Amino acid sequence: MSKSITVGERQIGDQHACFIIAEIGINHNGDLELAKKLIDAAVDAGCDAVKFQKRTVDVVYTAEELAKPRENPFGTTNGDLKRGLEFGKAQYQEIDRHCREKSIMWFASCWDEASVDFIEKFNPPCYKIASASLTDDDLLRHHRKYGRPLLLSTGMSTLAQVDHAVEVLGKDDLVLLHTNSTYPSKLEELNLRVIRTMADRYQLPVGYSGHEVGLAPSIGATVIGACVLERHITLDRAMWGSDQAASIEPQGFARMVRDIRGIELSLGDGHKRVYDTEVPIMKKLRRKG
Repeated sequence: MSKSITVGERQIGDQHACFIIAEIGINHNGDLELAKKLIDAAVDAGCDAVKFQKRTVDVVYTAEELAKPRENPFGTTNGDLKRGLEFGKAQYQEIDRHCREKSIMWFASCWDEASVDFIEKFNPPCYKIASASLTDDDLLRHHRKYGRPLLLSTGMSTLAQVDHAVEVLGKDDLVLLHTNSTYPSKLEELNLRVIRTMADRYQLPVGYSGHEVGLAPSIGATVIGACVLERHITLDRAMWGSDQAASIEPQGFARMVRDIRGIELSLGDGHKRVYDTEVPIMKKLRRKG
């Protein structure tokens, strides 16, 4: 049995309802009003939290990478795109205000130390560490500086690498997220049984961050024990943006949350019993016993 942790006012662990995160990420396309619409869609779907991404562009990417040609709504280079997708202080102040108004938690995956320091000013309930950062020991330790719960994605990583990251972070207030880092992921590469493998190996809460097309695998992940579920949310999968195709539109997101809550209700406690509602049927149909 893995231990539970507290994020905001929610408990995360085997004996608690799945903590469902709508990842907005960069699906806002640099548009604050679109970001607020995505927050509203997550609230309407019944999500527990929304998540953004924060980068210091000139730290995370090399000058060569930023200079590469790439046509996009903000200009002609990869740097124009990366900078255009980043929100600053004013935008995050409005995101914080809007989330408080809508009574939904928000946090971010921070790709560098300065971004952690930036988001910390908003008193987030936790941090998400992206799969790409799993091997960045300095960044892992910097997250721990603030003593907040951490959700660590483990895509494109070996168990040995995960072992090392867990050793660096320690197990206090830590949740591991199984994921495949391809956008969108192939069904045959999701390997959902790793959720149980990691829960047994680390004795920690384990969740799932899905990038597949469709809902069934994510719902299935919660059946086999994922105590956190993260999926990208979008208003339109055909919208411009690199993550849109691996995202879920509002109606589908609401259906997924509804089905997960229904499954949680129906799983029960594992103790076999005869329910009061069965007694009249038993009396009517059984001849003996």
